[in-house]
Amino acid sequence: MLAVFFLGYLFIVGEQKIRLDKAATALITGVLCWVTYILSASNIDLVNQQLFEHVSEIAGILFFLLGAMTIVELIDLYDGFQLIIDKINTTNKRTLLVIVTLLSFVLSSVLDNLTTAIVMTALIRKILSEKEDRYISIGMIIIAANAGGAWSPIGDVTTTMLWIGNQISPLSIIKSIFAPALVATLVPLTMLLFKMKGHFMPLTAPRQSNTSRVDQIIVLCSGLGLLIFVPFFKLLTHLPPFMGMMLAVGILWLISEIMHKKKNENEAQASFIFSALERIDMPSILFFMGILLAVAALQSSGILQGAAHWLSFKFHNDVLLVSGIGILSAVFDNVPLVAAVQGMFDLNTYPTDHFFWRLLAFCSGTGGSILIIGSAAGVAAMGIEKISFFWYLRNISFAAFVGYLAGLLTSILLG
Repeated sequence: MLAVFFLGYLFIVGEQKIRLDKAATALITGVLCWVTYILSASNIDLVNQQLFEHVSEIAGILFFLLGAMTIVELIDLYDGFQLIIDKINTTNKRTLLVIVTLLSFVLSSVLDNLTTAIVMTALIRKILSEKEDRYISIGMIIIAANAGGAWSPIGDVTTTMLWIGNQISPLSIIKSIFAPALVATLVPLTMLLFKMKGHFMPLTAPRQSNTSRVDQIIVLCSGLGLLIFVPFFKLLTHLPPFMGMMLAVGILWLISEIMHKKKNENEAQASFIFSALERIDMPSILFFMGILLAVAALQSSGILQGAAHWLSFKFHNDVLLVSGIGILSAVFDNVPLVAAVQGMFDLNTYPTDHFFWRLLAFCSGTGGSILIIGSAAGVAAMGIEKISFFWYLRNISFAAFVGYLAGLLTSILLG
């Protein structure tokens, strides 16, 4: 199974060389991992049960992603992002990178790293025309979104898992991880600033449409407000996040329809919501599905848990163990890795708000930035903007790794 996974991984990272779409490779890899697992299993019914359990979780993530993409596309169709672009009164590339980074860092603590990456990637695509500048900015968005999600109990799935498991409390995680997360963002930002030189020509020409300024404001504020509402919906109802996202899509759809019906018959045109649905990047959704299926197979077979136990056996030091988990999360999904660690150590060993749990929240949240495929934010950006694995590895990974180490050192010093 590991051979199948890493072979598929190689095909994904070498997409541009072999000219085979990574979505197809990811789907084949995901299915073949489960085929390998079930052919080697003694209890076929158990494997099928595990598969359906994971499919329900994966479906929730995919519905969440579909909803977020729909909202972003609808805002874009109403030229809502133009309002934000108009407020960015700079043509300096370095200044823009700082603004985008800090905005991503703050937004991801309220939204989550995946939604933030989608929104900010859409925004930067409206501003920068040069591909290299866009890629660097999106790479920094991934780092900032992952770091910003690590210090908030609702900003990252793993942090939420630790909060629900009573391993951390909201106030404690904010106080202890905010500074390391900020360091893990500012260090790579400083390094990547040297890659951004000169000024850019802003893409300010709006699409020719009947969209009024009032409509732009209504859709932008409603869309972003509904995205911010999603994590609070989860806290209030205890329903999965995709339910809140579907509610958000439905409400924004309703707002769009009401605005559409108020137009005069001479001005009326096809509702924007259908155009938004058509613009969703389905190959990215399928790529996401394939990756999650493959990781789910590794989790169900016990390979990821075995990796966590191996780390525990090899590294008797808490810092080395947790930092190793962070490095692993650059390759594997951090959710099953954190789940495995939660199962290995109980609250009697490490009580609530122990340094071990706080460090785990930081490392698992920020370690995924080292590789573009190591986090939901990275995978989403990879699909939307078609950033290659090797480009990210050459240009972003080292800065992300240095930031990770700097944040780790800050966590240790703060205790």
